[in-house]
Order: sequence, then structure tokens, then C-alpha cells
Amino acid sequence: MTRSDLPPWKAQFRDGRRLKGLVVSRRGVLATALGLLVLILLWTAFYTVPAESEAVVLRFGRFIATEPSGLHFKLPLGIDEVYLVPVRRQLKLEFGFATEGATNPEQHVGRQEQEDARSMVTGDLNAVSVEWVIQYRIERPERYLFNVRSPIATLRDASESVMREVVGDRTVDEVITIGRQEIEIESLSKLQNLVHGYGMGLRIDQVQLKNVNPPRRVQNSFNEVNQAQQEKERAVNVANGEYNKAIPRAKGQAEQSISAAEGYARRRINEAEGDVAAFRALLTEYLKAPEVTRQRLYLETMAEVLPQVSRKVIVDENLEGILPLLDLGRLAEGREGDR
Repeated sequence: MTRSDLPPWKAQFRDGRRLKGLVVSRRGVLATALGLLVLILLWTAFYTVPAESEAVVLRFGRFIATEPSGLHFKLPLGIDEVYLVPVRRQLKLEFGFATEGATNPEQHVGRQEQEDARSMVTGDLNAVSVEWVIQYRIERPERYLFNVRSPIATLRDASESVMREVVGDRTVDEVITIGRQEIEIESLSKLQNLVHGYGMGLRIDQVQLKNVNPPRRVQNSFNEVNQAQQEKERAVNVANGEYNKAIPRAKGQAEQSISAAEGYARRRINEAEGDVAAFRALLTEYLKAPEVTRQRLYLETMAEVLPQVSRKVIVDENLEGILPLLDLGRLAEGREGDR
């Protein structure tokens, strides 16, 4: 068989130059494949951890380490698996309501689940609607991933269980009005202990009550009762205010009257004691010289009385027929003018 009788593909292989080109082409394909394989290995051997996260590294499905933020190396081809966990981000769960536009899809549940979560019964067998939020962080990412099958669902169930327990230990008035802070503190403590017991690797930062109301069907009646209680308290406060104003004023007036009476009594006693002392001193002088003392008393009395008399007529006691000498009408007019 001659070369011209050979098929085209056999003729090409008989041609050494074409055979050499085919070998070179196969080597290029092999080199390209090896290069792509190296790139794939390099691409899968390095990973980056964001600033707010930590990486949990598994080797053949077994946990080996956690890595901080930054660029890290791992064994390629699925030997090492990496899970990123946002340990520096504060996360939250909502119960009984839902915030629109939340970036975390696990933050809230559907409408029916919300209605079921907020419907509770208090210790005095009254129905109440409670909405609350818990804020938490992931402290141990390996425990968060592997100790509990569904950590978010477990945390939601644990929080709802704790809140129902705490609300069930209180009256409806405490839940709606004065006991909110105590409920938050007790719920936080119990939920943290429960999460720690489960080994979930979480830290509960805050439990915050939002809207706490009676059920919608009885809300109007409950509001009327609250309004009546508020009016009662307002009336009591007004009465106490009037009492606090009237009683101190009455006590002050009583103390003032008592003080005035005691002062008057002391003054009268001192005046009486002074009069007694003066009378005794005068009696002593009278016993020593009766005539002189009597004359002195007379003169002192006249010295007090005579300045109060407007007109004075002094006559001799032995004078007779004094009436014709006195103009009584002019003296009377003079006295009226003095008045």
C-alpha cells in the first residue's frame, strides 16, 4: 500500500512533523490543566474572615480550631471546612411582633407564631398580651454550631418558656404597670442560666419588654378600670395635698396661740410678782414712817392725776362763797373746746 492509498488520518500520523505538533499540543493542554488545578488549589486554600466574625475550622468534619479575623490558610479540596460566625455583632430576637425591613431573617417569625408568643396568662388568671425583645451575642462559636441542632429555634423556645414562667408568677397589674423592670431582670437571669446549661455558647445581653397590654377584646374595659384607678389616686393625692396644707397651718396657728398664751401668762405673772415686790417694799417703808409714806403716796398720785386734768382751780379750804367768783358756764365751754 502506497502513501496515497492510506486514509487521511493515517497519512497525518505517518507525517513526523504533524505527529510532533500533536504531542506539543497535548503537553500544552496538560500544562494548562495543571495550571488550572494549581489555581483552584490556591483559591480554595486561603480564606478571609471579616472583622466582626470568627472562623470555625473543621478537618474531615471534626472541629480543630477557631481563627480570628484576617487572611488564613486551610487544606484545600474539602479537607478543611470553614464556617464564619459573627461573634462581635449584637443579635436580637423579637417576640409577639416583627420589625419591617429587618436584615436578619431569623429575627422574627410569622404572624400566627407572633400571636401565640404574646398571649399569656398571669398569676391571677388574667389574660395579657406581652411583646418583648432579647439581645444576645455568640461567645463560643464552636458550641453555637455543634452543641445544639437549631440554636436560634432553641433560644426562641427557651426565651418564651422563661417569659411565661416569670409572667405567670405575677398579677396583671404588676405585669402592666409596676413590675416591668423586675420581670426584665428575672427573665434575663433565668434565660442566661438556661442557655448556659444547654451549652449553646451564647451570652444574653438584655431582655426588654415592649408593649404589654390586655387582650384586644377586653382592652377598652381594662382602660376604663385603669382610668378609674388613676382618678381615684388623683383624688387621694389632692386630698392628701389639702391635708398636708391644712394640718401644718392649723398646727402652726395652735402653736402660735399657745406661745402667745404662755407669753401673756409669763407677762402677767411677772407683773404680779413685780406688783407684790413693790407693795412689800412700800409696806416696809410705811411701817417705818407712816405719815411720810402716806404723804408721798398722795403727792405721787396727784402727780399722775393732775396732768390729765385740763383746767385746775386751786382755792383755800377756808374760803367761803366761792360760787359767785367762778364763771361755771365759761369753764364748761372751755372744757368742751378742749374736747
